[in-house]
Amino acid sequence: MKKYLYITIACMVLAFPTSCTDGSDSVGESQIDTSVPILNDLDIWLRSEFVAPYNIEMLYKWDINDTDVDRFLHPPLESSVRPVAEALQKAWIEPYTLVGGADFIKKIAPRQFTLVGSFNYNPNSPTITLGVAEAGAKITLFNIDFLDFTDINSIKQPLKTVQHEYAHILNQNIPFDVAYGQINPADYTAQWFNRSNAEARELGYITAYGSSQEGEDFVEMVSEMLTNSKEDFDAIVESISNEESKTFIRQKEAMVVDYYKTNFDIDLYELQVIIDAATQELVN
Repeated sequence: MKKYLYITIACMVLAFPTSCTDGSDSVGESQIDTSVPILNDLDIWLRSEFVAPYNIEMLYKWDINDTDVDRFLHPPLESSVRPVAEALQKAWIEPYTLVGGADFIKKIAPRQFTLVGSFNYNPNSPTITLGVAEAGAKITLFNIDFLDFTDINSIKQPLKTVQHEYAHILNQNIPFDVAYGQINPADYTAQWFNRSNAEARELGYITAYGSSQEGEDFVEMVSEMLTNSKEDFDAIVESISNEESKTFIRQKEAMVVDYYKTNFDIDLYELQVIIDAATQELVN
């Protein structure tokens, strides 16, 4: 049977060239645009600082098909792009490179950031989406036209979003221990937006969004630790009046620290110190 199939294919291959001698079968000129794009100074800088060393594209010129077509979104002002890119460079890439090694971001990272100038309002809830991670390959950041780089809390907003989404990407590579979600599972809720952060902390969750489900709980712990100094994070935890809830959060903190050390050989407290110093420098 195999011999017969081979002979048939061979005959077809031998016969085919005779039909290709007719010039009328030419496929014609390629429709793919291979022209060299015109790059401005910002494009050249982004290629030098992100594409060349890390294979990360910073997409700020896009059409609606690159985002959610059901939302009213627009590309950012060019003047908004470099400050955000530099913040990611200084307070995300460089700290992880220092603590995790020169190849850490090169091996595990989203390969594209889409930057959006406008706010992303959610139509069915009183919330705003600050960022989205897609399949570990892309992160979209919203409302970058409205950031104030003289205000550390404004700077922390996109950084917290990236630390949150990047922790999801790390979890996609190596899942966290399922025991994490069993520390205090009773108060997870899809109606998390009806809670304040203070109310969520009294239930044992570091933020209201962290009380939505265990996966968000884990990455919110990471993002809160990495966008606050250890002193500020400890102050948040110590402000909780419910001692049991305070214990829950400390248990979660220990599991997050162990996850980074065991799976990536990263000291999360060392990373926390470096990121805090870099964030302070961005303002100064």
